[in-house]
Amino acid sequence: MQRVYLDQASTSYPKAPSVAAAVFRYLSGEAVNVGRGDYGAAHSVEERIFETREQLCRLFQFSDPSHVIFTSGVTESLNILLKGLLRPGDHVLVSSMEHNAVMRPLVQLAKRGVLFDRIPCRPDGSLPLEAAEALIRPSTRCLVCLHASNVCGTILPAEELGAMCRRHGIFFILDTAQTAGVLPISMEQCHVDALAFTGHKGLRGPQGTGGFLVREELARELEPLLSGGTGSSSHLEEMPPFLPDRFEPGTPNIPGILGLRAALEDLEQAEPGAGFRREMTLTERFLAGLRRIDGSGDLLRLAGRPDCRDRCAVVSLQTLRRDPAQAAYELEARFGVMTRVGLHCAPSAHKTLGTFPTGTIRFSFGPENTEAEIDLALEALEQAAKP
Repeated sequence: MQRVYLDQASTSYPKAPSVAAAVFRYLSGEAVNVGRGDYGAAHSVEERIFETREQLCRLFQFSDPSHVIFTSGVTESLNILLKGLLRPGDHVLVSSMEHNAVMRPLVQLAKRGVLFDRIPCRPDGSLPLEAAEALIRPSTRCLVCLHASNVCGTILPAEELGAMCRRHGIFFILDTAQTAGVLPISMEQCHVDALAFTGHKGLRGPQGTGGFLVREELARELEPLLSGGTGSSSHLEEMPPFLPDRFEPGTPNIPGILGLRAALEDLEQAEPGAGFRREMTLTERFLAGLRRIDGSGDLLRLAGRPDCRDRCAVVSLQTLRRDPAQAAYELEARFGVMTRVGLHCAPSAHKTLGTFPTGTIRFSFGPENTEAEIDLALEALEQAAKP
């Protein structure tokens, strides 16, 4: 049976061509630590890690490689940012489309006196700016939101939100889990104070890689979430005051970072925007197929936007005559089509979209998917959706 991987929003597949080779080359030929050895091999690896910070600065139009912090991904990055910044009495704004990578840290912080409001998004996942501005208080410390929904693909207006935050003197933290490496993102143009990214989705790097880029004004306000050895300022029993060491205790994921470096090289060599255009071509084909197989609207219900405007290549739907979990199982078992079903770690988003608590079947596409795979998925869905 043919395997059709349409779960790119979870993790990209296949990875960039040079990633596995970079990881293997390090593990088999070097495997030294950084910041702990005063010898050539260690310095060579450390230089390549710094080059990775520079690559990320170019990607996100940011100026200071020392303010690029490596973590295991967006979840750890958001925990460091939110728990390091917020104090009892602080107020936070979030969109109603957020992933639990934002909501669970905030719910934890709410038990310690941090307050938050959800900006009510529209039923298609879009965010009205006037609703966000109306919720700002004198105690509002930051706005944190995703750039695009992992449930339905709707893109939020990052540039306008950043400008609003700048006007009101509050920090803007942007979660780019679904957009890094896919959409052009300028921290300067969007007035982003901290940008959290993951390496294993649109950047097509290894799992367990990611981090955040942070402006000096916000970095000064952050208390480190983790403490430990850094290989620097070892005479101190406090974390070093300088970046990136202040937020990078312990041994980093060196194989992963070097794999990410290779993925970023591939991305830099590609035609700008080509991957996103390819993904949207596939998305439009899939959406047109949905309209064709369910003209009466009694078989499927699409969550989010009905077209390709202001969206990325993530499509969620409900099967109206079948339990979505059963339909998703049959998609894989009978046809080899791999999707993700359920609430996608984003119950607030599903409540906004009107798909809670049942959830949806999510199809997400990458640049390596083909038109034939889209057509096969549509044929399979038409059969799996029927009782």
